[in-house]
Amino acid sequence: MTDERGCLIRISAARPGRTHDITAARHEHIQDHLRAAGLGALADLGFRGLDNDVLDPVIVTGYTATRAHKLTPGQKDANRVLATGRAPVEHGFAHLKNWRTLTKLRTNPARATHLLRALLVLTNLEVNR
Repeated sequence: MTDERGCLIRISAARPGRTHDITAARHEHIQDHLRAAGLGALADLGFRGLDNDVLDPVIVTGYTATRAHKLTPGQKDANRVLATGRAPVEHGFAHLKNWRTLTKLRTNPARATHLLRALLVLTNLEVNR
């Protein structure tokens, strides 16, 4: 999870590599935690269907086009605004991928979680210094 500037602020528990993002988010009940905290999240199309509350969504995803259903100009504008808001977040994940130690990490997901969270703390200490 990143803030609006793209700085990493939280790393959720690591899962085995075969676990899809939406499966992990459902398992952790991300939408319920966001709703309880009064927060929202911008997500990519991979998270469509995670938050089924149509009247009060906390996870906002873009629109997708099909052969039979082209996007309206309003939907295209909404996707553009969403992409603009998500750009700093993607930069935050790029920083996470720059941690070279993660490329060859072969360990228990619980140990990986502790390692990632320690790296996050050290990174934030260095950035704030």
